[in-house]
Amino acid sequence: MSSFWLHPALILIIGGLLLPAVPARLKKGWLLLIPILAFARTIALAKGTFGEVHFLEWVLVFGRVDALSAIFGYIMGLTCIIGTLYGLHVKEDGQHIASWFYVAGSLGVIFAGDFLTLFLFWELMAFSSVFLVWFRRRPESLAAGYRYLLVHIAGGVALLAGIVLHCKATGSWAFVAFDVHHPTVATYLILAGFILNAAVPPLHAWLPDAYGEGTFNGSVFLSAFTTKTAVYALCRGFAGMDLLVVLGVIMALYGVVYAVLENDCRRLLAYHIISQVGYMVAGVGLGTQMAINGACAHAFAHILYKGLLFMGCGAVLHMTGQSKFTELGGLWKKMPWTFVFTLIGGLSISAFPLFSGFVSKSMIVAAGFEEHKLWAAFLLMLASVGTFLHTGLKVPYFIWFGKNNCKPETWARAAEPPWNMNAAMMIASALCIFIGCYTPYLYQMLPYPTDYHPYTAYHVSETLQVLLFTAVGFFLLIKKLVPEPTISLDLDWPYRMGGRAVLWLAQKPIQFVDTCVGEIYRVAGLIPLMFTARASGTFDNGVIDGIVDGIAETVRGIGGRLRFVQRGRVQESLVLAFAVVGVLILVFLYAF
Repeated sequence: MSSFWLHPALILIIGGLLLPAVPARLKKGWLLLIPILAFARTIALAKGTFGEVHFLEWVLVFGRVDALSAIFGYIMGLTCIIGTLYGLHVKEDGQHIASWFYVAGSLGVIFAGDFLTLFLFWELMAFSSVFLVWFRRRPESLAAGYRYLLVHIAGGVALLAGIVLHCKATGSWAFVAFDVHHPTVATYLILAGFILNAAVPPLHAWLPDAYGEGTFNGSVFLSAFTTKTAVYALCRGFAGMDLLVVLGVIMALYGVVYAVLENDCRRLLAYHIISQVGYMVAGVGLGTQMAINGACAHAFAHILYKGLLFMGCGAVLHMTGQSKFTELGGLWKKMPWTFVFTLIGGLSISAFPLFSGFVSKSMIVAAGFEEHKLWAAFLLMLASVGTFLHTGLKVPYFIWFGKNNCKPETWARAAEPPWNMNAAMMIASALCIFIGCYTPYLYQMLPYPTDYHPYTAYHVSETLQVLLFTAVGFFLLIKKLVPEPTISLDLDWPYRMGGRAVLWLAQKPIQFVDTCVGEIYRVAGLIPLMFTARASGTFDNGVIDGIVDGIAETVRGIGGRLRFVQRGRVQESLVLAFAVVGVLILVFLYAF
């Protein structure tokens, strides 16, 4: 190692490993201290390349700090503080350790300067985050976690294969931009690994499947890191790839459509992650400086408001035990502050003026118009309508107002969550408003200089008109939008059914063949073998042992008969022996 460089991820890893040894009375302080130290280290990083480790013939770069990695590192570190504060009262150390390792993996990818380091932390993200699903300890969570892990392992294999092919062809392990206009097989494999984590259809179904089954605080972390880390990787390696524009628009619309059908509030939010990440992917595909700025700004804003929405719905789940619209309603009376915070998150994701989404999402749409990708820009605006319809209106209305479908025990349990959960939601809400009102805070961190001004009369009036007509449509069609307790079939259906088919195949035909082979072996092989073994044992015991034992018995008898000549003295024995030999010699000579 050329010189020591303190990686922010190392602070979280060491802090997580030491957490079980911290006394109970100091644990909450430790839980806040470690993320704060990691965030402080992140914002104190100087621009440049650090943490170079020479290993065999490779140079591993753990610290590539530039404008692009700095903004993602900033928001990841800040979210770690908010997420840990939100789950501060959770007493299970494993949940906090898994969360911190998950964030450490994300920070490791963001600051990685080579593919080996990137892959190491990429897999750390996958294997640590799955525990945030499993810790809910429901049968559904266990199954969802296994599916989540299998999908990400498949994506990791594709990524590793692409890395090996790319590095063999180029001779370099450096993680730099690809030639997106002349992609190779290696390029597409690496892209597949990245877009799987970005939840690009058809590689997306793991997201609502797992995030809807995570713990109430684990889903806050899940909503922030995996997809946005993938967006960073796409910004770094695939800016300007036209295919991503198409995929991004599909994502934006696909997520909105499925949100219409969803009854579980956290699964609805998960589908809107797909939709909102679609804006970022489309921005990466446009590839201009404004579009990349928009993708980074929207990732920054999205992490905050989506985390806020998951915190609000997680608070409902934590306090009532329910997350389905058909089992909730009228909770604003019991949880007024949670309602306010969730509403702020809904307005932010809907790009309402004075909220964070307004100053980030519009940059991507404007970049689409500038690049004459009118179809993409208009479809992204259409997706905004669906976002406000369901996250800005449906979620607040059917949880906090609407018909009270709560069971008596659910209504009795409903109350404001612990102080730390409200404090975390308050901080996230304040940041959503602050970013929306004071744009230089966000714009000064963007990778490229920007002179974009969202608060023009035309843009504000256009946005308010779209939102107003969407709200009118919602209340006119509210009876048609009432949630129903149904299950929506998504593209996870093929591998769910495929898994059942493989299980049936293993249990029935393959097991039958295995049983037949075993029976043939038993009859044709094992039984003759045992018969031969028994015959050999009988022959050995009856014949061989009989001969050997008989000879031994004869020798022993002869020895017993000769014992009388033993005098007990060596000299006498020798004289007797010589005498016998002499007699034998005389008899031999006389005979011949």
